Amino acid sequence: MKKQNLYIDIFAGCGGLSTGLLKAGWTGLFAVEKSADAFSTFEHNLIDKNSHFLWPEWLEIKEHDINEIIKKHKDNLIRLQGKVTLVAGGPPCQGFSMAGKRDIDDQRNKLVKSYIKFIKFVMPEAIIFENVHGFTVNFKNTKGTKKYSTYVERALKRLGYKTAHQIIDMSEYGIPQKRKRFILVAMRNHSPAEVFSTLKNNRESFCTGKGITCYTTVYDALSDLEKKCGTCPSPDTKGFMAGVYGPSISGYQKLMRQNVINVNAAVDSHRFVNHRKATITLHENLLAQAPIGKRITPDDNIVENLNRRGVTVLDEKSQAPTITSIPDELVHYCEPRILTVREHARIQSFPDWYEFKGKYTSGGDRRKKEVPRYTQVGNAVPPLFAEQIGIALMEVLAHESDR
Repeated sequence: MKKQNLYIDIFAGCGGLSTGLLKAGWTGLFAVEKSADAFSTFEHNLIDKNSHFLWPEWLEIKEHDINEIIKKHKDNLIRLQGKVTLVAGGPPCQGFSMAGKRDIDDQRNKLVKSYIKFIKFVMPEAIIFENVHGFTVNFKNTKGTKKYSTYVERALKRLGYKTAHQIIDMSEYGIPQKRKRFILVAMRNHSPAEVFSTLKNNRESFCTGKGITCYTTVYDALSDLEKKCGTCPSPDTKGFMAGVYGPSISGYQKLMRQNVINVNAAVDSHRFVNHRKATITLHENLLAQAPIGKRITPDDNIVENLNRRGVTVLDEKSQAPTITSIPDELVHYCEPRILTVREHARIQSFPDWYEFKGKYTSGGDRRKKEVPRYTQVGNAVPPLFAEQIGIALMEVLAHESDR
């Protein structure tokens, strides 16, 4: 067990951050994720298929609530001090997102305090904290600390950490998505600012080494998954068709398709939606009339019967907007349909060998409890970015302590 390589992933979701840290050479100790749906995907790929986590005997391999772990395993967490180098992950972002209601009383916001308590017990050398841009924005009509980012940084400094943060656009790191995220790095004995400078300095050589460019377009990411490439019956949903691979025309596609065992079978989670005729007509009208790459709403009066709060027709020559848990916000760049889960995963930079589990979608009150595949993907940290920051962190940790 190499101390410098050992990490814990908290609020792990379906495993985007851990997938990147796996590729960067880190070793997982355990992960904390409350959703059974998301953890089923995490477990299948990172525990069953890759044996990436050592997993302590005192913790059952299953979904866990962070507050229950803090309550039941405080002593075990404290015993990890000096053994765990990194704690990575960020609390659920929905309460902070500028695209949501931004309710300061959202119960999920309180998980920030649970995060700090977990850090206080484990006291790793380094921390990677990820959240939406809205994490740095004031809530209106509040007293005291209005920005959760300020609260986190102050709390970590009281624990003896130095901190640095940036708003990073994932599209600058080879990911075909204009996804801006608040990234905070905290370290006890090294410079967190150096992690960001190393991350940026490594960007070109990292992408070149992967056979991709730092600027990846939607077409670079998705053209081998177009429906016209071929279909077959969906292997996991009766009555649906799934897509098969077309020719890989970009370095990004070749990278995503590495380690796929059967390239002639249906692509995992590439199930096409059975759109009604009226929906297909709507999508055809959007492809013909809507401004490409720009979000439109019913108030724009560009097409009739747009019964969605907003929709964007993808620009194949640019990057996608931020992938969310709502699949009908994006329309394919040349086919009258929404994207599949696999296409969302491609835009998030999940490799194709990564298989998603559970329902594809959910609705109504079930959305409060279930985390279907589209949501799992939308909530994830892009693995390709996680790999890059994982490498940068390792390089900085290899330097002598600057304390």
